[in-house]
Amino acid sequence: MTPSPLELAISEWRAVPGVAEILDGEQAQLAYGFDTSGCARAIPAALRIAGNDKDDDCVSAVMRIAQRHGVAVHPISTGRNWGYGTSLPSGKASVVLDLSGLREFTLDEELGVVTLQPGVTQGMLADFLDSKNLPFLVPVTGAGPSCSLLSNALERGYGVTPHTDHFAAVTDLDAVLADGSLYRTTLREAGTEELARLFKWGLGPHSAPLFTQSGFGIVTRMSIVLARRPACIKVCLFNLKDDALLETAVERVRDILRLLPGTVGGINLMNRHRVLAMNAPYPDGPPDQHGQIPAEVIEKMGGQYQIAPWTGFCTLYGSKGMVAAAQKEIRRALNGVGTRMLFLSPGNARTLAQLARWLPGGLGERLGSTAATLAKSLDLVAGRPNETALPLAYWRNPGPQPLDGRDPGRDGCGLMWYAPLVPMRPSYARAYVNMVTRVARKHGMEPLLTFTSVNERLFDSTVPLLFDRARPDAVARAKACYAELLEEGRAIGVFPYRVGVDTMARIVGAQKHSHAFHERLRVALDPHDLLAPGRYR
Repeated sequence: MTPSPLELAISEWRAVPGVAEILDGEQAQLAYGFDTSGCARAIPAALRIAGNDKDDDCVSAVMRIAQRHGVAVHPISTGRNWGYGTSLPSGKASVVLDLSGLREFTLDEELGVVTLQPGVTQGMLADFLDSKNLPFLVPVTGAGPSCSLLSNALERGYGVTPHTDHFAAVTDLDAVLADGSLYRTTLREAGTEELARLFKWGLGPHSAPLFTQSGFGIVTRMSIVLARRPACIKVCLFNLKDDALLETAVERVRDILRLLPGTVGGINLMNRHRVLAMNAPYPDGPPDQHGQIPAEVIEKMGGQYQIAPWTGFCTLYGSKGMVAAAQKEIRRALNGVGTRMLFLSPGNARTLAQLARWLPGGLGERLGSTAATLAKSLDLVAGRPNETALPLAYWRNPGPQPLDGRDPGRDGCGLMWYAPLVPMRPSYARAYVNMVTRVARKHGMEPLLTFTSVNERLFDSTVPLLFDRARPDAVARAKACYAELLEEGRAIGVFPYRVGVDTMARIVGAQKHSHAFHERLRVALDPHDLLAPGRYR
């Protein structure tokens, strides 16, 4: 029998130095086929790459073989893309190229630039910085310590530490193209590697951003500027005691960001539903007629856990004097809007969590849970990755939740992220909240809302759609809810900055000229459409 193209490619891949393991279809499906959003892909095989001195040579050889035999390949870094596809390929019948074994990194300890490979995680970098007592912050996210720094930047991720826009902190990158050839920036090609790490714009056309949210190449190395750990790190916590204060709060948030650039890292506004999902167990009682937690139960839980209709979370960085002055300005800006305002350092929060344990009965237990989540959140703000946000993914999961080492894909969690950009205007914020609440009610989903400042003009909102992944009807409801959020959001002027693998083809329908331009690039770089087919197209 004549071998198939995949069999021929696998035979050649086995001889490539650096290919540590090849999994057949069944093994690959078991290793990479789990997805929190309920998507499905048939994965014909998977390659795991091990670190060596010639990693680009290995990836180049893999792609040349893929081209020779017409086999599609989908690269992943650590495969922790929870809520957007996990490890699943964007297109069908793609071999997974697992780069998590590439874990080398170097840090310029004087200038604070780290150069790293795809498998370097938030936790690895944090451990290294702590071991040498270096004064830098990890660009953390809520996805946890096991997630790749490189891939988060390529997805244009963001956070609340001083460098909120993670790709904005990227200065240089290397990539392998679909035919196995290499991409280097102009300053790197000139032999001035240090300049390439220090000056992102290079010389001539600035092409590095083309590798974000695209299948134009496999990024094998990236340089990222790290924020220095300031003398003082604090958060400001405040409540909105009435939902009607949201519009005024948006105006005040905008004022604070304009007034205190550089000192305020980011500001979050989270509704009661969202904060409860991070602190309280899902209630046992029956749902209301819409399939949601009854409003009176949410109100009661809010009282028990001391959670207001909206909670504000603002990060501050700087010298002690700068932060003290900023606290006064924030108090002034939020006067009459924010209540129960607290300014806490990570150490203060840990003390608060310890004291809450001494309160008697259920009150102590509930406040202790809230205080412990707060303490972990402040460690996150201080650039120390942890799993404080991951329990959210387990809120509707009927199975047990591990205490650490959480993996929502492996553990059966149902999670899809709707993450639109929302102009920082009071009217937009209200229209958006109303839209999400209405659509969620229609599909029996809980409206878990967060606004996170991207800058003084724009929020990114994240809405986790949580469901029981073991129930096909629940998966179908979540997908229908997401589809309607996408269309209804677009109708009021909001649209995602990032989507999951099953939505990428759908958003192309909203494009014309941009899609045509990207296709021209794609055809030039990958005429046979073999590198991450289906990715944002």
